[in-house]
Amino acid sequence: MKITRWIYWKQIFQSKFQASCLKAKLEDNWHNGYEIPPWVEIRQLAEEKYVVRYTFDE
Repeated sequence: MKITRWIYWKQIFQSKFQASCLKAKLEDNWHNGYEIPPWVEIRQLAEEKYVVRYTFDE
């Protein structure tokens, strides 16, 4: 059974809109590639801050 590994983007965003722009950019990079696209999600931190994370499969 494979374990899903998450990689967190190094930047914390002040709005969900900024985080969703990065999410779209990450998903777009794998759209025409040969790799299986990652799962990308936005996680909310305390006090209206957001972080983006995506999967890494070996």
